[in-house]
Amino acid sequence: MDPFNGYIDEKQIKRERLKAKELRESQWWKRRVAKGECHWCKNTVSAADLTMDHIVPISRGGKSTKGNLVPCCKECNNKKKYLLPMEWEDYLQGLKGG
Repeated sequence: MDPFNGYIDEKQIKRERLKAKELRESQWWKRRVAKGECHWCKNTVSAADLTMDHIVPISRGGKSTKGNLVPCCKECNNKKKYLLPMEWEDYLQGLKGG
């Protein structure tokens, strides 16, 4: 990542996506989604309907590591897109009724 313009190299993005794909096949990930809970909204969702979300998106410099990956429902993943959690805090607060 170039610290001056925030650009992430396309090769780096491909590498991280490949790592994420590999982790989706791991027992670690299968145990995470088996709980059936979205990390963000806490709604119960079938394991098949959970997606892998990068807390810090790859496009923002995030890595495909266990500490940066959480299961989330498609609705939350689509709304979060490339945002950091602090950038969509209003949405998260709305889910909590605050």
